[in-house]
Amino acid sequence: MKLQNPPFLTTPLNQALALLLGLALPSIGLAAGAQDSDSELPDNTLVLQPQVITAVQQSSPLTIVANPKDARQPVPASDAADYLKTIPGFSAIRNGGTNGDPVLRGMFGSRLNLRSNGGLMIGACPNRMDAPSSYIAPETFDKLTVIKGPQSVIWGPGASAGTILFEREPEHFSELGGRLDGSVLVGSNGRFDKVLDGALGGPQGYLRAVGNQSSADDYHDGNGDSVPSRWQKWNGDVALGWTPDADTLVELSAGKGNGEARYAGRGMDGTQFERESLGLRFEKRNLGEVFDKLEAQVYYNYADHIMDNFRLRSPDPSSMMPMPMASQVDRRTIGGRLAATLKWTDLQLVAGVDAMRSEHRKRSSTYNMMSGTFTDADAFPWSKDALMHDYGAFGELTWYAAERSRVVTGARIDRADAEDYRQTLGKKSMSQPNPTAGDTRADTLPSGFARYEYDLADSPTTLYAGIGHVQRFPDYWELFSAGSGPSGSANAFDGIKPEKTTQFDFGAQYNDDTLQAWASGYVGEVRDFILFDYSTNMMGMSTSQARNVNARIMGGELGAAYKLDSNWKADATLAYAWGKNTTDGRALPQMPPLDARLGLTYERDLWSVGGLWRVVAAQNRVAIGEGNVVGQDFGKTPGFAVFSFNGAYKVSNHLKLSAGVDNLFDKTYAEHLNLAGDAGFGFPGDQAINEPGRTLWTKADFSF
Repeated sequence: MKLQNPPFLTTPLNQALALLLGLALPSIGLAAGAQDSDSELPDNTLVLQPQVITAVQQSSPLTIVANPKDARQPVPASDAADYLKTIPGFSAIRNGGTNGDPVLRGMFGSRLNLRSNGGLMIGACPNRMDAPSSYIAPETFDKLTVIKGPQSVIWGPGASAGTILFEREPEHFSELGGRLDGSVLVGSNGRFDKVLDGALGGPQGYLRAVGNQSSADDYHDGNGDSVPSRWQKWNGDVALGWTPDADTLVELSAGKGNGEARYAGRGMDGTQFERESLGLRFEKRNLGEVFDKLEAQVYYNYADHIMDNFRLRSPDPSSMMPMPMASQVDRRTIGGRLAATLKWTDLQLVAGVDAMRSEHRKRSSTYNMMSGTFTDADAFPWSKDALMHDYGAFGELTWYAAERSRVVTGARIDRADAEDYRQTLGKKSMSQPNPTAGDTRADTLPSGFARYEYDLADSPTTLYAGIGHVQRFPDYWELFSAGSGPSGSANAFDGIKPEKTTQFDFGAQYNDDTLQAWASGYVGEVRDFILFDYSTNMMGMSTSQARNVNARIMGGELGAAYKLDSNWKADATLAYAWGKNTTDGRALPQMPPLDARLGLTYERDLWSVGGLWRVVAAQNRVAIGEGNVVGQDFGKTPGFAVFSFNGAYKVSNHLKLSAGVDNLFDKTYAEHLNLAGDAGFGFPGDQAINEPGRTLWTKADFSF
């Protein structure tokens, strides 16, 4: 199978045109003039700034807002996990060069409520090779919002670790016109990205189209060794909006995408990441003195994922999969949301309902040992194995109790269910009847939070503290992927209980003209934490068991950005997460170590230079032999320090050039959360895969 690119992103003509565009952009920008007035720019045109982002700061209590289009260091992101790991508190479990799985404060999976344009794009792989973040190209979105902890209820169920929103804003044109934004990125290891984002419209509506293509070869670590990690992907989305007046929006959107990725830490590669998306949303503002806004949305997202060991590699005769193998899985998710905003003098209420239906199917290849005949997965019919629903009602109330104090509270109730369609369990040659075939399990799950915020009278400081409780229904990976469930249960579908998290969040936020500083901490208890144990059976095959344990978690993040003078700016962040499995009296697995970042930037009107020093402590608190669905602690990991350098030049209001050198001193290091080797590429099976060595990149952003 060859990855199909959209017609407007074909190669090699496409790459030649993109290269010519990158060479031509400076002259275009110079012709436009470096002294363009912002007032002369048409509606919706970006005013490019000569900075490279090295640290994303918290903007309000427990909330981070960022522009995914901004150039940042390290090299601009290929997927959502890649971007999120630059935010304090986030890390990522790397599969290869792309498609990592984001982790916030040591928590991952459906503990993170990750949404794109308000909808859920859920991956299909039972081992999270296509995590939801794999289907998001950050630079094609306008806004990223992160809400830490269980401190919001209006965006769906289960967000015990946090809520992540990638959003595209509606277009606004005061008169007939258009805009065109885009970028071209070239970097080491064959990295080549192109993004185009354009819109046409007027006061009555708009048409927006955004597309990207991104690719890279295998990267080299600090030792100069090649790490299997090459990938390519593309996305294309269109939105048609109707704005009959300034307070009304109706938008229809559609999108497709695909990709492939070679994984150093997996026994298979991802050779298809096909995505289809449809959405319709309605917004009406200023409805009355109390009834302020009404929002309605429906969405459809489809993921079709193929894993195999022969398209991007050759099967390893000495591995557990010596012959060609392929597995194809898909997931079809349909959902909707209706919310109303009511405002009184001292109160604001957001209340509504949401619903989701998600169906999972699978099929796999066969190999005849006697004849050596291989039959690919697409020759077989689909087999539905799971159907899941969630129906929720929510309300979030903000009370402006006094001039400098606010109380924010929220509550939601969810009815979640899952139906097991599997007739057998285990591999084809050793399959057994499924004892829960045809069974349905359902739970009614309450969640809620309360937070108090107070602004100091004599300082631009906000103090806050809140407590939240979330009951999370087990997700597909926890119910269906484990080899077995808790002791005494028929399987994981039968025995795994919903996870219950109670967490206390607290912190402070300071903002003035020269200093932005913040601190956020948390202490929590998780009842029935869903943990995966891994072992090897007598035949040498890896097996997994899902079970519930009790856990305690704690940690926090610090950050500051300080203007030393009119030109110099320093920023720093610190993040730490700690977890303990109190049932077994040992550490929770896959907890990221202490992570510190220090950036220093010199800025002038048209250019800037800066550096980023990242220091990560050793991780000695490990749970060897335990892990989560995509990885486990294979041992302690040493600390490391990496220095990177960047620069940017604003040619005009229409063009910015930026460049960087990541891992300037070619350090050899590995993240604690990286998957281990033993994937048929000759890496040791008990150590994490190394990160890229010295990496050079340059990027041109343009806006007209």
